[in-house]
Amino acid sequence: MSDSSPAPTGIAVPVLEVWCELQCPDCRSALDDLHALRARYGDRLELRLRHFPLEKHKHAFAAAQAAEEALEQGKGWAYVEAVLGRVEELTRRGEPFLVEVARELGLDAEEFDTALIDGRHILIVDADQAEGKAIGVTGTPTYVIAGERLDGGKSQEGLRERIEEITDRLLAGQD
Repeated sequence: MSDSSPAPTGIAVPVLEVWCELQCPDCRSALDDLHALRARYGDRLELRLRHFPLEKHKHAFAAAQAAEEALEQGKGWAYVEAVLGRVEELTRRGEPFLVEVARELGLDAEEFDTALIDGRHILIVDADQAEGKAIGVTGTPTYVIAGERLDGGKSQEGLRERIEEITDRLLAGQD
């Protein structure tokens, strides 16, 4: 999922893929790093959410589908951040909570409910998960930038700095 604005024509923007699961407390912790990266790079770094729902979290697959519906309705990252900020509530309440967050953000909650029932976003989530497994993602959050995989599931320590080093190097190569 990517709802960032397109780069100016002819300029390649580095892409940071964030393999995430919306019922994951570690992914919630990673939000501070993502905010810092957005503040530092703005539209010079594209953050792309990739879904990697873990079997141990009962509502993760539905949450990933809901995030895709939020993207379709124009508020993908806002929705992801709202759900991650309330992981415990998602764990406790499940799908009704996902629809409630959509309503709170001014999204079409009825369409959200329908999307969760009809499974219109399942293929996107399945494809992300399969690709994640193929490149060695085993937990969340995991970051991929310039072909380098950084596992944040064990510790976030030093990851933002490593992402900044790689991004700075990629951006410097454009001059």
